[in-house]
Amino acid sequence: MCYYGKAVTLQCTKDAQIIIVVARDATLPNVDLDSISFNGDGQDCGPVGTTSAFAIYQFPVTGCGTVLKEEPGVIIYENRMSSLYEVAAGPYGMITRDSQYELIVQCKYIGSTILALAVEVGPLPAPSPVAAPGPLRVELRLGNGQCASKGCSEEDVAFNSFYMDTDYPITKVLRDPVYVEVRMLERTDPNLVLTLGRCWATSNPHAHSLPQWDLLINGCPYEDDRYQTTLAHVNASPNVLHPSHHRRFVLKMFRFVAAAPSNPGKAGKGSSDPSALMPLNEKVFIHCDTAVCHPNLGTNCEPRCLRMSK
Repeated sequence: MCYYGKAVTLQCTKDAQIIIVVARDATLPNVDLDSISFNGDGQDCGPVGTTSAFAIYQFPVTGCGTVLKEEPGVIIYENRMSSLYEVAAGPYGMITRDSQYELIVQCKYIGSTILALAVEVGPLPAPSPVAAPGPLRVELRLGNGQCASKGCSEEDVAFNSFYMDTDYPITKVLRDPVYVEVRMLERTDPNLVLTLGRCWATSNPHAHSLPQWDLLINGCPYEDDRYQTTLAHVNASPNVLHPSHHRRFVLKMFRFVAAAPSNPGKAGKGSSDPSALMPLNEKVFIHCDTAVCHPNLGTNCEPRCLRMSK
C-alpha cells in the first residue's frame, strides 16, 4: 500500500486489483472529484464509493486504460489519473479558475512481491512576471478636509476628504493652499511606488497650451517660485491601503498674467508698469507626469530634492 501524503492512497492487491482513494483537498481550490478520470473509460472506472471528503476507485489492473510494461523480473501496470477543469473563453484569450490535478499510479509485481508506486505530475510553473511599458490609470484630485476642533491644523486633515466632480470649478483666494493628490488606480501590489516627474498648471484643459507654470520638476518643488510647492507625506489609513500608490503636494493659489493688448512691448519679466501686464480671470488646470517605480538596492524611488535655506 502506498500513502501519497494525505491526498491519495494507492493499494495493489494480490488478486490484480488497483484501489485508489483520493481526497477532495488534494488541491487548492479543492479538486472536483466528479471530474476525475483515467486513461480509459469503462463501467468499472467510476468511483465505487464517495463521501464529502474522499472518492474511492477500484478496477482490475487490465482495466481503465492501464498500460502493461515489462522489466527484467518485473511486471508494471501503469495508469494516469487526472481532473478536468473549466475554461472560459473571451475575445482575446482564455482563462480558468479551477485546479488541475494529475497523478501517475503504478503497481509492480516482482515474483511473489507486490509494490505500489504513485508519481505526481506537477503542473507547469507559472509564467514569469513581465515588466513592460503599458497604460497606467491615475487620478488627480483636490483635498477639502476641514478642521472640526480647536487647535486642529488644516494641513493634517486636508486630505481626509476630497472634492467631487460636481464641485468643480472650485473658487480659491490668491495664496490660499491647494491640496493636490495624485493616486494610482487598479493596482494592489504594495511594492509599486508612484512617482511624479513634472507637475504644472495651465489656463485651459490642454496640457501643452500656454501659459504654463511649473509646480514640481522631477518630483521636487520648482525652485524659482517665491511660494514654493511643498511635498506632503502620505500615511497609511483606512482609506489609504498602500501609501506608496499616492503622492501629495500643496501649492499656493495664483492666477496667470498676460501682456496687456494695448501695450504688449512692456510685458517683460519684472515689469512694474501696471498697464503692461494683465491678470487673467481664467481657470487653473493642474497636470502631472507620472510613472511607476519598483524599489531596489539602488533606489528607493523617492525624489532627491535639495533643501533650500530661506
